[in-house]
Amino acid sequence: MNDLSFFARSALLTSVFAAFSALGTSVALAQTPNTVIRQADFIVAVVNSEVLTNQEVQTLRQRLTQEAASKGINTSPDELTRQAVEQLIVEKAQLQLARDSGIKIDDQTLEQTEQTVATNNQITREELFKRLQQEGISSSAFREQLRQQLMITRLREREVDGRIRISDLEIEQFLQDRLKSQAAQVPPQLQLGMILIAVPENSAESDTRTLAERATEVARRARSGENFAELAKAFSQTTDRGANGGDMGMRSIERYPDLFIEATRELKVGEVSAPVRSAAGFHVLKVLDRLQTNDQLLVTQTRARHILLRLSEQLSQAQAMTRLNRIREDVVSGKADFAAIAREISQDGSAQQGGDLGWANPGMFVPEFEQVMNQLRPGQVAEPLLSRFGVHLIEVTDRRNAPMSDQDQRTMARNALREKKLEEAYAAWVEELRGRAYVEMREPPQ
Repeated sequence: MNDLSFFARSALLTSVFAAFSALGTSVALAQTPNTVIRQADFIVAVVNSEVLTNQEVQTLRQRLTQEAASKGINTSPDELTRQAVEQLIVEKAQLQLARDSGIKIDDQTLEQTEQTVATNNQITREELFKRLQQEGISSSAFREQLRQQLMITRLREREVDGRIRISDLEIEQFLQDRLKSQAAQVPPQLQLGMILIAVPENSAESDTRTLAERATEVARRARSGENFAELAKAFSQTTDRGANGGDMGMRSIERYPDLFIEATRELKVGEVSAPVRSAAGFHVLKVLDRLQTNDQLLVTQTRARHILLRLSEQLSQAQAMTRLNRIREDVVSGKADFAAIAREISQDGSAQQGGDLGWANPGMFVPEFEQVMNQLRPGQVAEPLLSRFGVHLIEVTDRRNAPMSDQDQRTMARNALREKKLEEAYAAWVEELRGRAYVEMREPPQ
C-alpha cells in the first residue's frame, strides 16, 4: 500500500516516514504542481495535465536505493528508476483525483497532524521543523507533503474503504484457521497454585519427616475444601509468603518444572496434588485453570508500570527527561525502588498502585508508549520517552499468553480480514486509476 514515499535522508526522517504508515500511505517530498522546473531539470513524463520531472524521480530513486541497501536487496539502477517513475505517476494521479473531487485539508487538521508526527518522534513540533531544516527540507515543503498525504488518505477512504464487507462465515473460517496454526506453535497453558513447605539444607531425617507430615496435612485440608489461598498465606514459605494466595499465574507448561507437570497431569481443574518433593522442600499444588491452545485463541498480554511527569511551564521536556534518566539509573542499579518512586512523584492515576497498569492487551495504550513497551523484556526499564501525555519511564514486569474473549476474537478476526481486503482493494483501485490516467513518457534531452 506504500505507493507514495516520504523521502527520508536521516534517522529522524526515517522515523517521520514510519509515523505516516498508520495513515495507509507514505509521503513523497516531490515538487508541487506550481513548482518552477529548474533549468538543469527536464520532464520525464506528463501525467494527465501535470509534469513529472527528473528531479522528482531522482529524489525518490535515492530513497528507494537506500531502502534496498538497508534490507540487503540488490536491485539494478534501471529497476529502481522504473519503480520511482511508477510510484510518482500513481501519486500524481491520486492527487489530481482528490483535487477534482473537492477534497481539501484545513489548516487545523494540518497542524494536528504535524503535532502527531512530532509526538511520535518524541520531540516538540518546533524541534521537528528545526531538524527538517537541518536536512534541507523547508517547513512549507513539509506541510505541503502532509497536506497531500491527508488528501490521498481521505480519497482512499472514500473510494476504497467503503467497499469492504466482512461476512460472519469469513470470520468463523479465519478463527478456525488461526486456532489450527496456534495449536501447532503454542504449548498448552497451565495455572497452578502452590504452597511450599521449605526443607532447609542438611536437615536431619526426623525434621524432614516432620515437614513432610505438615505438607501432607496441608494437602489434606486443601482437598477437604479449605480455602487454598488462605492456607498458602498461613503455611507457604515462598519469598512472598503466599501473599498472592500461592497463585503462580497462567503460563506455558514449558515454564513449570517437570515434576510439577507430572504431579498435576491427571488432575482436573480445582483438584489438589499430594506433596511433591524438590530440592527446596515439599510442594502442594492446585490446578487453578488449564487452557488447551486448540480451545481458545491466545493474546500476548503485557504487565507494565510507569512513572509519568506532565510537561508544564515549570517542567520542560528536557528537565523531565533528565530527572527520569537519573531515576532510571538508580532503579537499574538497585539504589531505588520503582514502585516507591511512582507513588511519590508519578502524575498518573496509577501512582497509588506503584505505577502498575495491570495486564494490557495490544492496542490499549497510545502507539508511542506501546511501541517502546513491546520492545522490553520483563524486568527491563526503558529510556524515558515522550508521549502526548508527558514523559514516561516504563518497566515491564511480566508478559503472558491469555485467552481472548469471544468478542475480542471476532474483533481481531474482523480487523485482520478488513486489513487484508483493504490491501487487495487498494491495489486494484490503484491499478485501475493508473490505467485511466493519460501518461505521456518523454525522452531525456540529448
